[in-house]
Amino acid sequence: MNKYNKVVLAYSGGLDTSVIIQWLKENYGCEVIAVCGNVGQDSELEGLEERALKTGASKLYIEDLTDEFVNDYIFPTIKAGAIYEGKYLLGTSFARPIIGKRLVEIAKKEGADAICHGCTGKGNDQVRFELAVKAFDPNMKIIAPWRIWDIKSREDEIEYAEKNNIQIKINKETNYSKDMNLWHLSHEGLDLEDPANEPKYDKILELSKTIENAPDTPTYITLDFEKGIPVSLNGEKLSGVEIIKKLNKIGGENGIGITDMVENRLVGMKSRGVYETPGGTILYQAHKNLEELCLDKETAHYKEMVSLKFADIVYNGQWYTPLREALSAFVDKTQENVTGTIKLKLYKGNIVNAGMTSPYSLYSEEYATFGEDAVYNQKDSAGFINLFGLPLVVNAKMKSKTKGEGK
Repeated sequence: MNKYNKVVLAYSGGLDTSVIIQWLKENYGCEVIAVCGNVGQDSELEGLEERALKTGASKLYIEDLTDEFVNDYIFPTIKAGAIYEGKYLLGTSFARPIIGKRLVEIAKKEGADAICHGCTGKGNDQVRFELAVKAFDPNMKIIAPWRIWDIKSREDEIEYAEKNNIQIKINKETNYSKDMNLWHLSHEGLDLEDPANEPKYDKILELSKTIENAPDTPTYITLDFEKGIPVSLNGEKLSGVEIIKKLNKIGGENGIGITDMVENRLVGMKSRGVYETPGGTILYQAHKNLEELCLDKETAHYKEMVSLKFADIVYNGQWYTPLREALSAFVDKTQENVTGTIKLKLYKGNIVNAGMTSPYSLYSEEYATFGEDAVYNQKDSAGFINLFGLPLVVNAKMKSKTKGEGK
């Protein structure tokens, strides 16, 4: 092994990183500086400094990244309409780049020799963290214990923790792998590793009620957007962080945003997880509804292709790439007129459109009406159809002409 004097560790206080502090000191004899990027997991920060220091870290940075996370990572992704494989709203994916960026900044400030993370060699997060590190310091050394240590499972980690008197909050029966931030909460492992098992929603859900326990009456909300960005909820101007927090509560109460999916990881395998994204699911739906009103057909259809690529880029940890920046520039252009108000009805896991208005609406009742109008000449459609169908006519005549030639 290489020798390091000082290592900056991406620290959450969970099982992996609690064990890693001791392991780093044991194997490298180095000083360990723990860094926690606060991206909205506020409840998990209680007692974190005491736990980090008690486990062997020399100090702990808790960096409040929530506003930057929302404005520079979440909102650009919502505007892009990026959803991975039709289900995943990228909650963990776009949180890693901002944390990775801050890790590099603190490593430089502290004069650290290396950055360490607790991601497994099977997951996506190792890629996301390390690409962020490479983007801001391509010469920084990276330590990934899961690739080199003798520990083979989370059960082994628990045994290591018990042997070294490392306090952890889980045991072998509650050993789900979770990731929480302002945007979502993910659940993986244990019974979820078999796709044949129905998730134990009554036991694992923390942000959302089950559909069965959601209210029997609907909840109505209104959201105002300016250039694709949500700016107010129910008529009240709020910051992005505040909107997401309030929508998480409202959406969670109504059983919104629970996703059970088998996804294709970047490293090649499939994995199964349950995601809770109540506020994010509402924002995506509201934004999509407003785009239906404000975007022309060609732009909307082309943007759907961009959305797919954008989702792949975010999922794959390629946030700091020229392509992502270029796609965001395209998306920003499409959002110039995505301004208006969306009304939604939330009911037992469903989000129902209840009305929308925009000063930039491209919907014209004057043209679309089934009643009498003075702007559309229906006779014009005959010539349009003749020209639009001309290739079919020519093809049909060719087939008729050559029908007997192949006999």
